[in-house]
Amino acid sequence: MKNNKLRVMIAVAMLSSISFVLMLFNFPLPALPPFLKVDFSDVPALIAAITMGPVAGILVALFKNVLYWFFSGSPTGVPVGEMANFATSILFMLPVYAIYRKVSNTKGLAIGLLVGILAMAIGMSVLNYAVFLPMYTYFLNMPALTGSALRDTIVLGILPFNLIKGLLLSAIIIVLFKTMKSWLDKQRAQFS
Repeated sequence: MKNNKLRVMIAVAMLSSISFVLMLFNFPLPALPPFLKVDFSDVPALIAAITMGPVAGILVALFKNVLYWFFSGSPTGVPVGEMANFATSILFMLPVYAIYRKVSNTKGLAIGLLVGILAMAIGMSVLNYAVFLPMYTYFLNMPALTGSALRDTIVLGILPFNLIKGLLLSAIIIVLFKTMKSWLDKQRAQFS
């Protein structure tokens, strides 16, 4: 039991480090707001969730954002972007984990990824409307987005960004899943 906890802690630390490095290689998408950047740091968090459970995946997502904030800083001094990235990770990862746990094959993963994409896109649209965009405007002392400007930012920026990001993440995860399925199954057996 003690040995298994140590293995989980080591695996979470390693996956968090990999996730942090992947987060450094972020890039904006053309024609979308430049503050929205794609990174592939959710892949290690999803691997942690699938192999060790949702708490491990959440910890990887948390640690990568804390590391990113410490090393990159934040223009506001408050980690608003990192909190949004953490929420995005959870909204994407948990549906994938829940569905894949019930149907542990490629079809289950594909359905989980589709539900994860939708949860992330819709959830982040709502969270940006209610929480993150108001936080940005407050901490950056900018005029608040209201009315059509707020709606356009969410409908024409945040929603399509999260759909595209989810599709890119899903493509990478499916490729990795096909090549690493036996290893992932072995890790799930060892950690359960």
